[in-house]
Amino acid sequence: MREIVLDTETTGLDPLKGDRIVEIGCVEIQNHIATGRIFQVYLNPERDMPSEAAMVHGLTDEFLADKPVFAEKVDDFLAFIGDTMLVIHNASFDMSFINAELTRCGYKRLPIERATDTVALARKMFPGAPASLDALCKRFSVDASGRKMHGALLDAHLLAEVYLELRGGRQPDLAIMPADGAAIEEIQACIREHRAPRTYAASEEESAAHEAFLSQLKSPLWKRV
Repeated sequence: MREIVLDTETTGLDPLKGDRIVEIGCVEIQNHIATGRIFQVYLNPERDMPSEAAMVHGLTDEFLADKPVFAEKVDDFLAFIGDTMLVIHNASFDMSFINAELTRCGYKRLPIERATDTVALARKMFPGAPASLDALCKRFSVDASGRKMHGALLDAHLLAEVYLELRGGRQPDLAIMPADGAAIEEIQACIREHRAPRTYAASEEESAAHEAFLSQLKSPLWKRV
């Protein structure tokens, strides 16, 4: 089962107000295990970078000035993700930006149903608990010490580990010991000798106390005709 863990960095919070993607990071996982294949690209947003956004991801106008625009990398991006399910933290945010860029280039939008939202998974698993990526990394002991600033590829790598934990975590393969001679002998050596259960009769005092207690019951069921 192939899935793509995806994250973006942007110039702001709303693509409908002109905010653009400045970085895309993707990590491929197969059967919930990272394969090592990634897709990462910095993009020239064709607009200025607000200082508030630069403080989050550290990407400046100067750094992005010579980077390709989305239209130059859209085919590479779509080829990498193919028709695979996407795993995204707060999927509606990233999908809105991706679809805005695709629409701008004349491409078909990606349906939101194609994305697994790890925020929703975390809130279902831990109701009322913080569901940020930092909080989930701490909960699952995922090392996020290198996350001084947001970065699409770094966050995709961290999210891949968190997603694995949300899906049940790594579990060792179950193996059945072959029934060779040594194993059979070991099992037989553990078989205990059967002993008949002991009987414990009540003493006269205990029987008398029991009868005295029963005599206090009014119309017990076992005396009804």
